[in-house]
Amino acid sequence: MPVIPKTSVRKDKILQAAGKLFARQGYHATSTREIARLADVSENTLFRHFDNKEEVFWSSLRSYSTGLKFRREVLEGLTRCDSPEVVLPKIIEMLADIVNYRPELLQLVAVAFVELHVKADGFRAEFLAPVFSAINRYLEMNIKRGRIRDLDSTMLTSALIMTVLTHPGIYNLIDGDKPVYSDSLGAHKAYARFWLDLIVPRMPAYSLPMAQVR
Repeated sequence: MPVIPKTSVRKDKILQAAGKLFARQGYHATSTREIARLADVSENTLFRHFDNKEEVFWSSLRSYSTGLKFRREVLEGLTRCDSPEVVLPKIIEMLADIVNYRPELLQLVAVAFVELHVKADGFRAEFLAPVFSAINRYLEMNIKRGRIRDLDSTMLTSALIMTVLTHPGIYNLIDGDKPVYSDSLGAHKAYARFWLDLIVPRMPAYSLPMAQVR
């Protein structure tokens, strides 16, 4: 079993502690002293790994963003343009897992675009654009093949992503409580069922227009 160097362990602890604090307090309200204290290292140790606080932030955000990648089977389904009934639930599962298991990631992304927006383009191009563009291309191909209703693929991509990422918070504003899902699996199944019912054309009950049915 390989031995993990202590320096790597310390660096990882710093990144995890930084992510939690930046997500909770924002960039400007978080100090390197607080990060070092939460990581149980000295501030001097922190600066042996990172040049400044901004480097800590971007390194932490990238560390938390490792989940923003499709599994190989999903990538293959996107490339082959498999049916929405197969691929859409897998896309939604990945997004729902971020909400349920990586809540700090969404908060860190928000902090990046609000407080460090001038330098956020690099992160967006590296982590967000490839995922969102892949979803958009897949939806666009299925629209052309008639598997999905004739909708604007960019708007559809945006709506699909935002439904999964923001629905728990918006639901709380509407009903005063979070959606009752036993786990992440229950959440992504509900979202997948909603979107498939909404965008996949269904055969009409009659082959003729209703006006011609006697």
